[in-house]
Amino acid sequence: MKLSSLISNGMVIQRNKPLTISGEATANEKIEVTFLNKTYTTVAAENGKWSVTLDPAEAGGPHQLKIVGTEEIHIDDILVGDVWVLGGQSNMELPVNRTLDLFAEEMKAVNNPEIRHFSVPQVYNFHQPKEMLAGGEWKKATPEDVLNFSAIGYFFAAEIYRKHRVPIGLIATAVGGTPIEAWMREETLREVGGYDEILDKSKDDQYIKDTIEMEEKREQDWHQNLNQQDQGMVEKWYHPDTDTSTWESFDVPNSWADTELEPIRGAVWYQKTFNLPEDFKDQETTLSLGTLIDADHTYLNGELVGHTGYKYPPRRYPVPKGILKPGKNTVTVRLVSTESTGGFVKDMPYELITSEGHIPLTGTWKYKVGAITEGLKPKTFFQYFPRGLYNEMIASISDFPMTGVLWYQGESNIARPDGYHKLFERMVQDWRDTWQIGDFPFLFVQLANLETGEDDNESYWAKLRNEQLKSLQVKNTAMAVSFDVGEANDLHPQDKKTVGERLAKCANVLAYGKNIEYMGPLYQSHQVVGNEIEITFNHVGAGLTVKGDQLNGFVISGQDNIFKPAQAEIRDNKVIVKHPEITNPKHVRYGWSDNPENANLYNKDNLPASPFTTE
Repeated sequence: MKLSSLISNGMVIQRNKPLTISGEATANEKIEVTFLNKTYTTVAAENGKWSVTLDPAEAGGPHQLKIVGTEEIHIDDILVGDVWVLGGQSNMELPVNRTLDLFAEEMKAVNNPEIRHFSVPQVYNFHQPKEMLAGGEWKKATPEDVLNFSAIGYFFAAEIYRKHRVPIGLIATAVGGTPIEAWMREETLREVGGYDEILDKSKDDQYIKDTIEMEEKREQDWHQNLNQQDQGMVEKWYHPDTDTSTWESFDVPNSWADTELEPIRGAVWYQKTFNLPEDFKDQETTLSLGTLIDADHTYLNGELVGHTGYKYPPRRYPVPKGILKPGKNTVTVRLVSTESTGGFVKDMPYELITSEGHIPLTGTWKYKVGAITEGLKPKTFFQYFPRGLYNEMIASISDFPMTGVLWYQGESNIARPDGYHKLFERMVQDWRDTWQIGDFPFLFVQLANLETGEDDNESYWAKLRNEQLKSLQVKNTAMAVSFDVGEANDLHPQDKKTVGERLAKCANVLAYGKNIEYMGPLYQSHQVVGNEIEITFNHVGAGLTVKGDQLNGFVISGQDNIFKPAQAEIRDNKVIVKHPEITNPKHVRYGWSDNPENANLYNKDNLPASPFTTE
């Protein structure tokens, strides 16, 4: 007997909707399914496939499901509540354990067995949509297991549960780095056009197999050659008694781009000594090294305490007892740059965290180059290819009813933002057609802020955010703005609580029928009045307001389309924009930047206005 892995112990099923349970058995096998004192009977077809549809159930539990054929299966601890599918890329995938700088104490207190999370295995498939999910299990929100929940998903669920006291099931499908096309149907992509070549090429299993093997060997050889050339590995520079008297100085945090190390690709060793008080008691501590680019091996007093193979995760390494000692201690980092400009990302925590407090590790370190090599060529990420994840991860869960979708994606479409809203509309329709349960709520996050150094006029991030704003034209959608709670120096900001709670506001209206303001001000229209442009907004709520003393973030152009910083003020719940040198204004932009950190227009429900352009 085979079942979808979603149909398993601890599952949350959608209340008030029928649930079709499908499986595979031997041909012509009689199957009986019992749930909530009702028994459903069917017979497996010649190919062994069978299905029964359970009547809708009200919220509650725990319940048991029994399936009897030639064998008997019991599925226990079933809750009936609301199921939400989590989709997109890394900011939706980002687990709670990546947000502990902000929420460590809160997570220690988590204990809600009525919030549950299921991670769909990250597998792609370029052939036919898969019918039955394999792999994955339901987990409860306990202090241990919640660390692996989607952070946005958890904070969303916690807020919905607080408001409605109904079990919440989260089905996580997000995969880091994925463009929207990976989540769309092949037929749709062929209709859109421009994807035929890659759709056809990716059906060649031998090509994929050969490419993966070749690239894995290339990467293995690169690291092996680097290790053999690395003087620091040969001479064991991670030992605390390494002579660093001839090493150069380096201020942490800093980037190689600001030093003579650029454009090195290879291995650079860093060392710093620090002192612990003579009465320091042996204890477990945490070494926090912000974010490093690209990969690191980190040692304390010669002992390896952590290793991260790529640049994005924050380095929070637990230090076992027995490594640190009173007096002098040494931290050593072997930093490997594969293809990026290496370094220690600024405005991040670099410190040792003990029970007595925080010991800063910023300032002057010593460094020495271990080896210089050519950069490692980037890998082919087949999971990014069109329709591969839709076929495997979405199609295989589409017979499991749900309330709606939470979506956070777009970073991987930044390079080609034009037309994103059209792809989004087609993808939403793909998913709705696949589930066949109507126009369920599709709630999405507008991209956070990120400092890239690009010219604001050419901001691809602003263009993508504007495409997301256009996506609200799709029926039964809502958008959570997030540029005000991001981190300019981190693609993966930790404040997923605010984002989750803003999505919950959207859900409270679209899914739960509440009458509240659920989005920030959205550009509606504008008119030119003399030398001013008057802007009208939707979702004003209780009124427009400013965070701070002065309204910022607006730029205005004349007929020459050259934008200049504007004077802006709120007047009768409209925004009036002008510039003393522009007498015949044409267009206004707001928050039009990769990092619109000074944009500060809100409604009085404390929800930020979306960036926009009148162009």
